[in-house]
Amino acid sequence: MNLSELWHHYESDKRIQGFSANTLKAYSLQLKMLVTELGDLEITEITLNLLKEYLAKQSDRLKPSSLGHRIRFVRSLFRFAYEETYLPTNPSLKLRAQNG
Repeated sequence: MNLSELWHHYESDKRIQGFSANTLKAYSLQLKMLVTELGDLEITEITLNLLKEYLAKQSDRLKPSSLGHRIRFVRSLFRFAYEETYLPTNPSLKLRAQNG
């Protein structure tokens, strides 16, 4: 399963949970930026280091609050993939937003 396939499952799950259209639109944008940077990878190819490199590159141009949103989205997406057993481990588990 690649990132865009995972997104379809994730978005459906969040719709069922009652997430607003605006929230889902914001998440969709976050996913597009992730795919633009990393490619539409198989989710099993994504590692903690890959995610850290992606976020570190983004941190140069984002405000701390924007980076925090991006980190929370990435963690939520991969927690979902792990909990739904699409992944055997959660590569985002050790990602932390900056203290501030």
